[in-house]
Amino acid sequence: MDAVRVAHLREALAGTEWVTSARRFAGSLRTAVAPNGGGLLLVGSETYEPWHLAAHLDDEAAWSGQPELTPTLVRHRVPPAAPAHLSAGLGRIEAAGRRETVLVVAPDDPGPALLERVHDARRAGATVLALDDMGAGGRPSELRDLAHDALSADASEVDLETVQHLVSAAAGETFHGAGGPPGAPGLPAAAGSRRPALRDRLSRLADQLSAPPPTRW
Repeated sequence: MDAVRVAHLREALAGTEWVTSARRFAGSLRTAVAPNGGGLLLVGSETYEPWHLAAHLDDEAAWSGQPELTPTLVRHRVPPAAPAHLSAGLGRIEAAGRRETVLVVAPDDPGPALLERVHDARRAGATVLALDDMGAGGRPSELRDLAHDALSADASEVDLETVQHLVSAAAGETFHGAGGPPGAPGLPAAAGSRRPALRDRLSRLADQLSAPPPTRW
């Protein structure tokens, strides 16, 4: 993301439908993972691994006191020397059940291998959420049909990377500080909360967008 788009993000996000939509989707994410204390499986398409979203959700989990937001990154191809926390393959999706949430990030066609496993996970009771790109070739409508909730980027307004940042920032937004109760999904933080405004947090996240993922990822 270049400096002009970062500046636009800082100045123009407040009050847009993207902020509202991200809060709604983040509310669905919290609602899915909170009762189970986690079980969040994050997976991309065959050509795209959502490293930054994994890292930012991990940060949000620690920063907001919501460890259930910490994801397991599921990979289409696991290198032989991958560390344990980066060694989950597609079989992990296939084995998912009712206490787990599968979050699929697909800037392109997710492919039949992933869709089949996501279908198996949903049939077994897992919650399926999707972030995709409505402008991508081959529009992954089958993924949206499988998802309990989905949010699609529109490259004419915001791209999928930006949508991921909106969602990760909103995921902990309504939490009233470490140790406090979560607020209702989709609502702004209560008055007096010490948590930064979504717009300020998005500015911080946007500055990190072009940086490589943290060492853990």
